[in-house]
Amino acid sequence: MFYVGYGAGGPAFYWTCPIVFLGQIAVGLCFAELAAQFPLSGGIYQWSRWIGSRGVGWMAGWVYLFCSIISLAAVALALQATLPQIAPMFQMIGDHTIRSDSAKNAVLLGCVLIALTTLINSVGVRLLARINNIGVIAELVGVALLVLLLAVKIRRGPAVLFETRGHDDGSALSYLGPLLAASLMASYVLYGFDTAGSLAEETDEPRRRAPWAILQALAAAALAGGLLMLFGILAVSDPGLPELGQINGGLPFLVKDVLGANLGTLLLVEVVFAVFVCSLAVHAGSVRLMFAMARDGNLTFAHALSHVPTRTRTPILPAVVIGVLAATILAVNINLPQVIETLCSVAIVWANLAYLLVTFPLLVSRFRRSGASATPAADSNLPDGGEADEATHRLFSTGRFGLPINAIAVVWGLFVVINIGWPRTAIYGSGQWGRFAAPLATLVLIGSGMFYYLLFQRKNTGILAEHMAEQVLDSPSLDSTNPAFESFLIGQSG
Repeated sequence: MFYVGYGAGGPAFYWTCPIVFLGQIAVGLCFAELAAQFPLSGGIYQWSRWIGSRGVGWMAGWVYLFCSIISLAAVALALQATLPQIAPMFQMIGDHTIRSDSAKNAVLLGCVLIALTTLINSVGVRLLARINNIGVIAELVGVALLVLLLAVKIRRGPAVLFETRGHDDGSALSYLGPLLAASLMASYVLYGFDTAGSLAEETDEPRRRAPWAILQALAAAALAGGLLMLFGILAVSDPGLPELGQINGGLPFLVKDVLGANLGTLLLVEVVFAVFVCSLAVHAGSVRLMFAMARDGNLTFAHALSHVPTRTRTPILPAVVIGVLAATILAVNINLPQVIETLCSVAIVWANLAYLLVTFPLLVSRFRRSGASATPAADSNLPDGGEADEATHRLFSTGRFGLPINAIAVVWGLFVVINIGWPRTAIYGSGQWGRFAAPLATLVLIGSGMFYYLLFQRKNTGILAEHMAEQVLDSPSLDSTNPAFESFLIGQSG
């Protein structure tokens, strides 16, 4: 998405990265607290249903499930920004300089990648974990090396970061309008950090590890992305090059411009691997969310979708269903010239809408409990009321800052949904209906979800018999008054 940000705002679009990070870190802190309290597969869905009502939790799961599917499709499209610039043979459809041909080729490459991630997610957890671990290490090393090489090639001072390159001319809001449009890139980079919470049930010591994994993922993405853009803009031969704001240019063009064709191409191979690993992670998180909802009886064909074969130890059917749906989304939009920008924008809107279905109920619950004068019990941080231990008392907490942080997270979420969903031509093109893709798609998603829940699902919710524990402890009711969450909130105020 670098080309979108640069094309909309020029070099000064760089400042959208720290701004978006400050907003998302408030959301991340709320999620970190909840991941420590409720380390269950499904993350967003689980947190929403435990702190809100059944209906709110189900809607959060519904929205985030489709967000995850469209996110997988959007991430897979990123191959178009790199592979054709590594070798012309990867432009298998038409000419990469023609936007419609680039869009069609992006869909083809994306479908191939989704087929591969579907296969790996179906084979088993061990292979997925090994590829993920290797990929994360390679990505971190590659990004660090790329940042270092760009830093060595710096040609100008930081004053260029305040250049708008004429994007504030003729705008009613001066540069604010272009800056808001350019924030699409940072918003795309800095979401999905909650995936660690979705995989909590497959993690050792999830109460301790999941919260910090969420925050580390967000911080690492912001730091690496910020430094990459910073040194890239300072090192590029000419900040006015039009290729920097074009789909067939962008960051890959910048890397090759600064480091030369050979070294630049080598590092772009690393970028392709990073896209592959990211797709794997998005697919894996989507599988866990679908499994969690099915396990609770909240999806059609719940028994089949929640089945975990002993041999693979991973839900195979959800992996296949999600892969097919993501590829279908790409195929349906193959003739849409703005397919990359549109799918990425819709994914961002849906993700932050799902985040709101967590942070807003959490804020309401905090206000309800803000007058509580109770003293936290010895086991007040344990959702199940079990015996406390030293590790449990050190669960992640924002303490007395929880309420203002939560309020910021809600306001920020509303801002992102409205800003990215705004029907601007800089992102969605000039089509009569295409500009309204995000709000129209969101209305369809929410409307269909409400219809499905009220007509079919409301009375069928309940953990499937095959997933029931043999001995169940006292289970709090699934609303904001359950003793588990009441203890959690009292613990925050304490």
